[in-house]
Amino acid sequence: MALKITVIGTGYLGATHAAAMAELGFEVLGLDVVPEKIAMLQRGEVPMYEPGLEELLRKHVAGIEGSSGRLRFTMDWAEVAEFGDVHFMCTNTPQKHGEYACDMSYVDRAFELLAPHLTRPALVVGKSTVPVGSADRLAAYLAEHAPAGADAELAWNPEFLREGLAVEDTLRPDRIVVGVRSERAEKLLREVYAVPVGAGSPFVVTDFPTAELVKTAANSFLATKISFINAMAEVCEAADGDVVKLAEAIGHDERIGSKFLRAGIGFGGGCLPKDIRAFMARAGELGADQALTFLREIDSINMRRRGQMVEMTREALGGGSFLGKRVAVLGATFKPDSDDVRDSPALNVAGQIHLQGGQVTVYDPKGMDNALRLFPTLGYADTAVEAVRGADVVLHLTEWREFRELDPAELGEGVRARLILDGRNALDPELWRKAGWTYRGMGRPTA
Repeated sequence: MALKITVIGTGYLGATHAAAMAELGFEVLGLDVVPEKIAMLQRGEVPMYEPGLEELLRKHVAGIEGSSGRLRFTMDWAEVAEFGDVHFMCTNTPQKHGEYACDMSYVDRAFELLAPHLTRPALVVGKSTVPVGSADRLAAYLAEHAPAGADAELAWNPEFLREGLAVEDTLRPDRIVVGVRSERAEKLLREVYAVPVGAGSPFVVTDFPTAELVKTAANSFLATKISFINAMAEVCEAADGDVVKLAEAIGHDERIGSKFLRAGIGFGGGCLPKDIRAFMARAGELGADQALTFLREIDSINMRRRGQMVEMTREALGGGSFLGKRVAVLGATFKPDSDDVRDSPALNVAGQIHLQGGQVTVYDPKGMDNALRLFPTLGYADTAVEAVRGADVVLHLTEWREFRELDPAELGEGVRARLILDGRNALDPELWRKAGWTYRGMGRPTA
């Protein structure tokens, strides 16, 4: 009999996973505790911007004309337990307020609500990013509180989604990691992922702690690579070097590679910053804090970039106060192809300049509503052309394709001064200078 799958938590990760499982041919039931979110998903709408996700949902959500009908949503825990053979836990694990540690309350609550209804053999699969050791604890909780006892098994299957590429990453992952304790659990997960494995995705089987560590280790490595090139940008500023050319040169070394070597205002979002902080906190609890002290400097370099962008803007405007200066900011999201403004370096820079007296106007292709909710006191414009009107300086802070394709000559007609600071080193300096702009990138004072 074909496996039936449930997805508990239908945020960014859960909604994507549920739609992808339906696309792979499974009957899927998604659960959330927020009625508004369930109502949206039942209409085939997503509560966030993710390229391709809404189309995939509409292809499968029951009740939508022409859909496969394989995907439904509910708020009923008993229905989920009755329906599913494999339950994917996709609940949120934010950073605790005032601490580096991970807040496990949402995950723990989901297990508390599901366990009493598990009356038959089932596999519960954790996908959330959690502190190492959580799976051991949750497996024991399931065995104790589920009526099915030891037949309510746990596995850990970390997610590696990139915002903007989440659908592709779920359907065609570059690796599938499963932490299991039994052949049955491994067999079930091989069945779930048979299509991507058949298409060549590596299937890595580990124990619980290793599976939990893979995600945080991967994010820590990426954060290290980004902060390394940003540290090199600081040196280039001091030495009149060009960090873009430096990155190109070292990127040709196959041991290093060119990805994640674009210097700029640093990383943000809902994953990298909180994951490396939670990793440091957990290492401390395990008595291995010295192993990760370097991550504190990675975090510090990253946060420092935002202040450096503010100071570069001040210098470009003559070195004095921001009072009376009009600053246009292109970009609000933490990365392109997303509407996510959580811990966004672009918005942080815009907010700092605004607090220091600058008149800041922001434009972003997809993040405007979320930015307005987070920073209601900033100015917002509906287009890039409108955002730069009367600007003394333009800051390029999120590397949307739309911004790379702007016509510098047309944009220059509305500004007070043709001065652009590229906080992502993603624009073509020659193109902008030909249109009469003064161009300045980060970590390339003479480029």
